[in-house]
Amino acid sequence: MTGSAPLTAAEMVQRLRGELDEHMAVEQQHLSARLAHAERLGDLGWAEWNLHSGESTWSDHAYAIFGRDPGEGPIHLRDLVGHVEPPDRAVLDRLLRSVVDLAKPGQAEFRIRREGEVRNLRAALDLVVTGGRSAVHGVIQDITGRRRAERIMSESRRQLLEVRERAAEEREVSVTLREAIMPGLGSAVDLPRARMEVRYIPAGMKDGLGGDWYEAATLPDGRVLLTVGDVSGHGLPAIAQMTRLRHALGGLAMTGESPDRLLTWLNELMMHRFEETTATAVVGHLDPATGVFTWGQAGHPAPILIRDGAAAHLEPPAGVLLGATRSVPYEPASVRLLEGDLLLLFTDGLVERRDRDIDEGLALTLKAAAGLEWGDLRAGLDRLIRSVGGPNPEDDTCVLVIGVRG
Repeated sequence: MTGSAPLTAAEMVQRLRGELDEHMAVEQQHLSARLAHAERLGDLGWAEWNLHSGESTWSDHAYAIFGRDPGEGPIHLRDLVGHVEPPDRAVLDRLLRSVVDLAKPGQAEFRIRREGEVRNLRAALDLVVTGGRSAVHGVIQDITGRRRAERIMSESRRQLLEVRERAAEEREVSVTLREAIMPGLGSAVDLPRARMEVRYIPAGMKDGLGGDWYEAATLPDGRVLLTVGDVSGHGLPAIAQMTRLRHALGGLAMTGESPDRLLTWLNELMMHRFEETTATAVVGHLDPATGVFTWGQAGHPAPILIRDGAAAHLEPPAGVLLGATRSVPYEPASVRLLEGDLLLLFTDGLVERRDRDIDEGLALTLKAAAGLEWGDLRAGLDRLIRSVGGPNPEDDTCVLVIGVRG
């Protein structure tokens, strides 16, 4: 068996050179592929303008950025400004003069029009001198997407600021209205033979007012007017209707007429003057001399009586929504309150929730009401609201608890 002749030193060197050249060619291909991939990801391209020969070299993605056919060749450095949108030409011209004349590297942003669409570009240029020959090297990036996102963010911030400003203005108006309509809202109220605590929480716990309302006032004959109500709707329109209704009741109550009669008058007013508006209400008179609470209701949850640690709804008399019909009369009911009794009046925002039945809310309210104590009405009322589900994000809530003294 004969073997092949050993390679000479020259042949060995030649083979190694060939293998090295092949390896370098493969690595060069890989490097070019990675560079092209990086250019596409970053939406950037590179360019070189030789100031002595006038020759120019662009990467493939530089042509894509300018929307230029590679067959046309690169744009000459002296012609580059002419491809920029007129308002931005002075910016690029200053950069080129700084780089070419002063050898100062720099960058600039400018706009071009590509296939009818305005694109935002950024160019970073530098003067490179090699062997006495000068060339401008540059990296050009399409930043249209970034600038578009920034404009969207800026517009979103502007709109958010406007919303916040409007909300602040509405809050200021609402707070001013609150003080004008129901001053001292939420403060404890001392009444003849009684003391009242109030919690008023507009939808979402915002400051100001909603469509709910209440009143506690001593009448000329010594009786105490106790009332709570809820006008349909939200926002300033509901506040306006609530204000009219509350003031109307305040005036009518001065006549001393019974609660059922007052509700009848309010219903007539709603039918004639409050178009497309309905309301619910409880209107009652507490007589300090006898302890009798006489009341009527218009489609409103019945008050809860708490006595000796037990809570129960009062049996409601007949009555329908204000502004709904004239055909159903309003009737009165009465109950004698004893020393130490508590009376809870509330709007449906306390018991209604989107994710539960109203009967469940009423049951929770009854259970929580049984824990109210005369000596702890303020904290007790807060605990009751939390027990029932906390502030209602979708509806106003008004809760009154009246403690009867001896």
